[in-house]
Amino acid sequence: MSTPSSERTHIGIFGRSNCGKSSLLNSLTGQQFAVVSPIAGTTTDPVSKPMEINGLGACVLIDTAGYDDSGELGQLRVSKTTEAMDRCDVAVVVFCQSPTEEDSRRIEQLKSKNIPIIIVINKIDIVDYNTIVKDIKASFGLTAIGVCSLTGEGIDTLRNALINSQKDRSEVSITGDLCQAGDVVMLIMPQDPQAPKGRLILPQVQTTRELLDKNCTIISSTVEGMAAALAALKQPPKLIITDSQAFKAVYELKPAESLLTSFSVLMAGYKGDIKTFIDGASAIDRLTPSSHVLIAEACTHAPMSEDIGRVKIPRMLRNKIGNELKISIVAGSDFPEDLTPYDLIIHCGGCMFNRKHVLNRIEQARSQGIAITNYGIVVAYINKIINKVVYPTE
Repeated sequence: MSTPSSERTHIGIFGRSNCGKSSLLNSLTGQQFAVVSPIAGTTTDPVSKPMEINGLGACVLIDTAGYDDSGELGQLRVSKTTEAMDRCDVAVVVFCQSPTEEDSRRIEQLKSKNIPIIIVINKIDIVDYNTIVKDIKASFGLTAIGVCSLTGEGIDTLRNALINSQKDRSEVSITGDLCQAGDVVMLIMPQDPQAPKGRLILPQVQTTRELLDKNCTIISSTVEGMAAALAALKQPPKLIITDSQAFKAVYELKPAESLLTSFSVLMAGYKGDIKTFIDGASAIDRLTPSSHVLIAEACTHAPMSEDIGRVKIPRMLRNKIGNELKISIVAGSDFPEDLTPYDLIIHCGGCMFNRKHVLNRIEQARSQGIAITNYGIVVAYINKIINKVVYPTE
């Protein structure tokens, strides 16, 4: 199984039309990954390419449309380019002439999202390289890497800059300090209808792999088989990780000595900011029948019966608040820029997003003063067991 896209370093390539973004990507990858043309607007929606870069590892390269595109269709392309920024761990901004006000605006936009920026001057065989370097330094206080996509000059320097940009990137663990080598961990994994037959959903797979890497002993069961699985153990498990939908049933069955959490709660910390999500759950108590809640799913699966985000959580909220409660649902990359119409945002575990994408959504909500929380935390909060649920502190 290849590395999931959500676990790869996301590298966005940005710049004005015809500055050579696509040819730069082709040179960097050594493949004809992107269509190269002198016609402005050749690149439309962002195009993603999973790659392995020696020294950087698994990554996703994102080729975007020029952010100076014009016209009605051009503005739609620019909006997609802006959306791509939210999932970037590092941004390569390509120039072939001195910066404009539009370049300055986009650089500031990237900085506001705390995205590391690498400036590249392309086409150094034909442009006034020294003047552009000077102007970029004066405008942004950043140094630039000169490259020629046609000959490959400077590509190794760019590759090393990408590697160095991620050296200080902190590694986040799914289970953190909740368990260690030798601990017995029980996984309660209901057969979710969203998961195709014969498969487990991604958070369950990723958690299992991490526990194996930690040399933990894993016991897997369903809710129905949990009592028998516990009876087969000489001692209670150190940690029980359940599907959030089974929180209440698992809590009633768990031994007092065992810690309890859920895959969604673990994903909340792994992909986002667990403390912000827990604080955000308290907004549930401030909801009224006239409130408006936004539920955000990272994936775009066709909803099945009893879907947790589209059916179960809305039902739980309306049972608590009232049937008049307004609930809107978005999926995938759809996420409103203006969040002020909402009183609470409830996000899924985000297993299909990289961490930067989820953190940007959290910051967007925080900057607009809107509470944001997570599926698993909402289920625990409404079932009044949130103070019984553990989450990693490292």
